[in-house]
Amino acid sequence: MSVVDRPYTLLSCGISIDGYLDSVEVKRLPLSNDADLDRVDAVRAGCDAILVGAATVRNDNPRLLVRSPARQRAREARGLPLAPAKVTVTASGVLNPCAEFFTAGDVEKFVYAASPVVADLRDRLGAGAHVIDAGRRPCLRHVSEDLHGRGVRRLMVEGGGAVLTQFLTADLADELQLVVAPFFVGDSRARRFVSDGRFPYHAQRRAVLAEARQIGDVVLLRYALSSRFCEQRAIA
Repeated sequence: MSVVDRPYTLLSCGISIDGYLDSVEVKRLPLSNDADLDRVDAVRAGCDAILVGAATVRNDNPRLLVRSPARQRAREARGLPLAPAKVTVTASGVLNPCAEFFTAGDVEKFVYAASPVVADLRDRLGAGAHVIDAGRRPCLRHVSEDLHGRGVRRLMVEGGGAVLTQFLTADLADELQLVVAPFFVGDSRARRFVSDGRFPYHAQRRAVLAEARQIGDVVLLRYALSSRFCEQRAIA
């Protein structure tokens, strides 16, 4: 798959100073603030689809909608749904049809599932989502290619750690937006931003820091992970 055969892919994540996504005591650790949440809302409004892993659907029950009425109206004026399509990927098929991923928002929902669980998911989710056979072991490269074929040109990936790791190690990301909260978690049982893997950016090949911005008490770090970052910035 060439770069042009997949969407421009933006990874978005909030972490503690020591690189954790949450704590073992609190499922939804507040890693952002109101100003940054509004920034994320603006980024969502500019995308065609938002992807999260099935574990994030189960653990965090995210709505994945555009919150601002003004941004909703702007999308509507461009002939778009009020929010981007929602996408998840699952090997186990363990997804609750009552999760807000499926029930919140009048937008398309796509579930890329391992072949053995496709039939069961289609029965349980019904009209609540498009269930797509992603092979015996779902591959994010193929997911990206399929989304591009469905008209998704800008994809936002909001986690969790396993999905972010896979996008990065497969070199499928064009941009990383990393928000650092001003505290430590200090517990190795909590989930980290990424797990072990062979990443395309390392000590001998450094990623390009395109922006560092203070937003209240958090810091946004934007990394350019491909040449497409400059192209998108020029368009914006």
